[in-house]
Amino acid sequence: MGKIIIQERKLIFRRKDELTMIEPYGANCLRCRSTRNSKILEENWTVQEPATQDSCVITGNETKATITNGIVSAVIEAGEIWYGGLITYYRNGKQILHTKFEGDYANRNQHVEGEHYRIQVIFDANEGEHFYGMGQEQEDLFDRKGSTSQIIHYNTKSTLPVLYSSLGYGFFWNNPAPGRCETTRNHTMFVADSAYQADYFIYAGETPADVMKIYCDLTGYAPKFPKWAAGFWQCKLRYESQKELLAVAREYKKRGIPIDAIVIDYFHWTEQGEWKFDSKYWPDPKAMVDELNKMGIQLVVSIWPTINPNSENYQEMSENNMLIRTENGQYGTFDFYGQQTFVDMMNPETRKFVWEKAKENYFNYGIKTFWLDEAEPEVHPQQPSHLKYYLGNGAQVAQLYPYYYAKAFYEGLKAEGENPVSLTRAAYPGSQKFGTIVWNGDIPSTFESLKMSITSGLSMGICGIPWWNSDIGGFLFGDTESDYFRELIVRWFQFGVFSPVMRLHGARKKPSTHIQRNPGIIEPSGGDNEIWSFGEKNYPILKRLIELRERLKDYTCHYMDIASETGAPIMRPMFWEYPEDENCYCLEDQYFYGGDILFAPIYQQGCTERTVYLPAGNWINAITKEKISGGKFITCHAQIHEYIAFIKEGSQVLSCFI
Repeated sequence: MGKIIIQERKLIFRRKDELTMIEPYGANCLRCRSTRNSKILEENWTVQEPATQDSCVITGNETKATITNGIVSAVIEAGEIWYGGLITYYRNGKQILHTKFEGDYANRNQHVEGEHYRIQVIFDANEGEHFYGMGQEQEDLFDRKGSTSQIIHYNTKSTLPVLYSSLGYGFFWNNPAPGRCETTRNHTMFVADSAYQADYFIYAGETPADVMKIYCDLTGYAPKFPKWAAGFWQCKLRYESQKELLAVAREYKKRGIPIDAIVIDYFHWTEQGEWKFDSKYWPDPKAMVDELNKMGIQLVVSIWPTINPNSENYQEMSENNMLIRTENGQYGTFDFYGQQTFVDMMNPETRKFVWEKAKENYFNYGIKTFWLDEAEPEVHPQQPSHLKYYLGNGAQVAQLYPYYYAKAFYEGLKAEGENPVSLTRAAYPGSQKFGTIVWNGDIPSTFESLKMSITSGLSMGICGIPWWNSDIGGFLFGDTESDYFRELIVRWFQFGVFSPVMRLHGARKKPSTHIQRNPGIIEPSGGDNEIWSFGEKNYPILKRLIELRERLKDYTCHYMDIASETGAPIMRPMFWEYPEDENCYCLEDQYFYGGDILFAPIYQQGCTERTVYLPAGNWINAITKEKISGGKFITCHAQIHEYIAFIKEGSQVLSCFI
């Protein structure tokens, strides 16, 4: 039988092979850590010190005790030898979580190596509960109830082990090890494949916004969003030369199309791991940047964290352990134009080294925004335990890589007095404070992927990542001459207008008329991807959508400012604005863009109508200006040149919809 110890502001449970500690962590938040080792590890990973004062009260004795912090409380009972140590959590006195007995403590914490265990934390399932979060992946679900999710990063999947419950609480699994989350009908379970201890936070509020603010107090807030980033971004795989990129930028300006950013994708460099322009194709970066600046266009440049022995930096970085090493075998972890390995961004010396190269070869030309691709990192085979990082074996720390990748460029840019913005393909809790715009990776150009992008954006917002986007049109297999793609690109553009960032990108199929501009170049361009590339009928439609996005800039920046202060995402699930409306917890394909615009995207081929739920209140149809009373489902129509959006009555943003 175990024993409960009340120690100042901590509640400790100890018995053979188990040590558990519960303590307050800021307002309305409890932290629980548990281990089979002899002591609790004082490791916060990406968690910050509490930003608010707790109101902790502990009562009880060595057999049963309660710790209360605001509206959150936990009760732990010593119990019998096999059942002792079960914990029940409450929000405003109502039970929200109860640890579940599925085998004894040793079974749930199986030894892996040294002081590391395969750890499981298991709770009883609650009937009727909805879960949202866990980052992004190619899955057509927003409500995670009844599902499982692997805790691992790869291209198109970025796992943030964070959940928001419809019962009004949040759960943050503070373990950077790969693992699994199950939110099924028989239990809620988090697993770390190899960790020293279990570590999680439970926090609650009266509204979803209250809960999000506590989470961002734990992990950080996004910085101020620059106005240029709220406009239209032009991108493709890939602009092969300075001449080609400038020609596209000039054409946009000539046509009077608002454009705020243009992107230079990968393989503009001399070699992977050298981080500098190939002068054959990019002869005068300074002049290029200067001309773009005069046009009011921000240049964004791709960075990859890959390197191979052909790089002039390889020997120095390898000898100084600035590369991700393997536990067994040689350096190669990614076969892409030769065997590559990845630089170890968890190492502060690596971060300094790479930033200095980027500063010398990009920033000094005036380039201030970077696309941090391959941020998972994309290793093959995907065996985290085979990788050795500065912070430890990948089985324990692999999920941290995108966090430190973004940190490298954030700190470098901040030291130069800049307001950092980075486009990145993966994230971890806390990445938001480094100015990261996350996107959902190399997804196919299909209507199914468009639908999944809607849920990805909503999920990332619930995980504290307010800056998010998808490749408009999808990345892979888009045939710009097909009727299918030409319909898809319009519907995706409509979604892009009401996404936190509006960025056109993709590797388009080369049409029969495609001209190979630079024969023999490594990784040549795909087909054209400018808005005049998708047919004469589409061009005026897409131009008008970009013009609408331009008019929405102030609105977008207003809600981005709110995100920086409170954590509230601009892409909001319906229940965010109407938490008392039960219907809003079951709506996965319509959402709020800010607090005043309700957007219902069309995401099926050939579809021109869909059902939309309008919550209580009066709503104005953005297209027809018709006034409609809410509290009901309605059928809406939208031809290919139309979209479905409603504005709260009285909102000034209606004037943007001319």
